Amino acid sequence: MILDYETLKFVWWILVGALLIGFAVTDGMDMGVGNLLPFIGRTDDERRVIINTVGPHWDGNQVWLITAGGAIFAAWPAVYAAAFSGFYMAMLLVLFALFFRPVGFDYRSKIADPRWRRAWDWGLFAGGAVPSLIFGVAFGNLLQGVPFHLDEFLRSHYQGSLLWALLPLLNPFALLAGVISFAMLTMHGGVWLQLRTNAPIAQRVKMAITIMGLVAAAGFALAGLWITYGIDGFRVVSQPALDALPNPLAKTVVVEAGAWLAIYDQVPVAILAPVAGFAGIFTTILLSRMDRPGWAFLTSGIGMTGIVGTAGLSMFPFIMPSSIDPKSSLTVWDAPSSHLTLAVMFWAVVIFLPIVLGYTVWCYSRMWGKVTEQEIQARSHSAY
Repeated sequence: MILDYETLKFVWWILVGALLIGFAVTDGMDMGVGNLLPFIGRTDDERRVIINTVGPHWDGNQVWLITAGGAIFAAWPAVYAAAFSGFYMAMLLVLFALFFRPVGFDYRSKIADPRWRRAWDWGLFAGGAVPSLIFGVAFGNLLQGVPFHLDEFLRSHYQGSLLWALLPLLNPFALLAGVISFAMLTMHGGVWLQLRTNAPIAQRVKMAITIMGLVAAAGFALAGLWITYGIDGFRVVSQPALDALPNPLAKTVVVEAGAWLAIYDQVPVAILAPVAGFAGIFTTILLSRMDRPGWAFLTSGIGMTGIVGTAGLSMFPFIMPSSIDPKSSLTVWDAPSSHLTLAVMFWAVVIFLPIVLGYTVWCYSRMWGKVTEQEIQARSHSAY
């Protein structure tokens, strides 16, 4: 069975979104733990406990990011080309920050010098905090539109020089989105620590979960108000048939107030996404205070899914809108690969995704349990 082109375009929008959510829930957990490492761990043994809660899984979790990038390259090559051109400096900043993670995990405990270990603690913090912030900043810029246009050969061109490519991204709304991203990932990592450790770490981290959860919820509410009253959205006025060959320049796009909210009138059930975002955050805080970290981890994932889903649904069908030439905006319908490419990739996902998920669940089940200081001391030379 081969799905029609229009259906495959929509299916891949869902699949790429699922990959981004999977990255937020899994590798976001590792980053959140890194964000808390210098502040929750009071002694070296406590910091080693914190590191070893994610030590067996962080590299596998990071594959979600690589897979999402590969999926965007294969499913939406025009988006990949435009995004990685305009966000080049931001991507390099994320990449350089991520360098601290493998080296920090593997080499932090090789030398007993406290200065060495403190330096790597802050390196692991940077490896979590910088990507947490930048990914949110990227979403904030997408909601405002990115300053690029397409020429007649569908090549993307940006305003400004590469030297100043990073500074315009750090605008107030984008920074707010970055704060939301940082707070929700830190909350998620805190819940993981509460789940995998004993007192005093598990008790100490509850305050961080509460604070980060409230910051994420407040930022999410403020962003919603900002989009409603302060940011114009994009709307497609006319376009070729949805099963036609992709051509971003063949459509007509207008910029108007309230366009990012149209989905909630057209598809009322979409309101469940922001509701899940708020409900997931507040339920996570409550369950954490009640010492129910297992359920809190589930609701934290629901909250993150709701927040990411709200951004994706609000922008639909846009993937990467253009602020200087709206018709150059890239959408679900005019930015994908060929019908054959999407079909082959779809069946690859159908076959291999259950295998990957099954293996991931097996790995977590085999390495489950509380991480304690006694365990770290007993295998001091083999633990992270």
